[in-house]
Amino acid sequence: MSRSVIASRSLQRSLLSTKNPLTAAASLCISRSQCQTRQSSHSPLGIPTAPQRKKVTINTLRDLHQKDEPITMITAHDFPSAHVADHAGMDMILVGDSLAMVALGMEDTSEVVLEEMILHCRSVSRATKAAFTIGDLPMGSYEIAPEQALESAIRVVKEGRVQGVKLEGGVEFAPTIEKITRAGIPVLGHVGLTPQRQHAIGGFRVQGKTTTGAIKVLEDALAVQAAGCFAVVLEAVPAEVASLVTKKLKIPTIGIGAGSGCSGQVLVQVDMSGNFPPGRFLPKFVKQYGNVWAESKKAIESYKTEVKSRQYPAPAHTYPMPPEELTEFERLIEARRV
Repeated sequence: MSRSVIASRSLQRSLLSTKNPLTAAASLCISRSQCQTRQSSHSPLGIPTAPQRKKVTINTLRDLHQKDEPITMITAHDFPSAHVADHAGMDMILVGDSLAMVALGMEDTSEVVLEEMILHCRSVSRATKAAFTIGDLPMGSYEIAPEQALESAIRVVKEGRVQGVKLEGGVEFAPTIEKITRAGIPVLGHVGLTPQRQHAIGGFRVQGKTTTGAIKVLEDALAVQAAGCFAVVLEAVPAEVASLVTKKLKIPTIGIGAGSGCSGQVLVQVDMSGNFPPGRFLPKFVKQYGNVWAESKKAIESYKTEVKSRQYPAPAHTYPMPPEELTEFERLIEARRV
């Protein structure tokens, strides 16, 4: 008989005096687990599954722009969505305030607050090893004064562990952008359709469709460039206008609903991956590249069916126990009933 079995039997005999058989059983399990390798159903997702690539920096993005190589950007709102985006090779990952709707179930972006954005930034940053990561400044966190904006930006970078921030607005927010960039924090501008101001601009409408509107988009883009933005998002702008604005700027433009003439593109990951139920409205500019919802639903339904029919878990999914140990465990329980 092995020493481990002798020791186990000795422990079992000492536990026979325990009044509660469940306590005895639990003690046995704890004792044995100390000699076993820890096994968990919640293993980390952070183990690299693809070759490591160099960290994308501001200089990397500038080089891409100079070479006229499109910059790829996508949103992420938590560790898994950032993990897959980073491994897919995205140049930039945006923790956008769109997470208000796609992650928190809110009606629009005006509901999400700074603390929630910081929490999601922190989750995304843990998964993002290579992509340049940006955190959105939500409505109410930067409009009062440049000092307020700088304080919010510092929190997003310091607590959220991202490399820069994004904020909406053009000429009127140039002093705010300048305040943040002077503190050494990279800022991604956002002009054209600015969702946080949907009520002021008449809803989610294309911007720059008239000559006056197009000039406004250009002036806003030039203003945020002069204030220090390293790049600017052009949202819901006619392709021709976005292309002309891009040519007038020295910094990259990231289009979303602005045509292929921009320096790069961004989409909301939930939209482009199809992680939503049938019938959900999608903007015209969204191309759905997958159907994550259907695949997930199919998998969950299969799981439900197998649990109901007791097909799962099968023996292959359970942990074995040596027969002699099981016999001794049963004897111990029976002994306590006498």
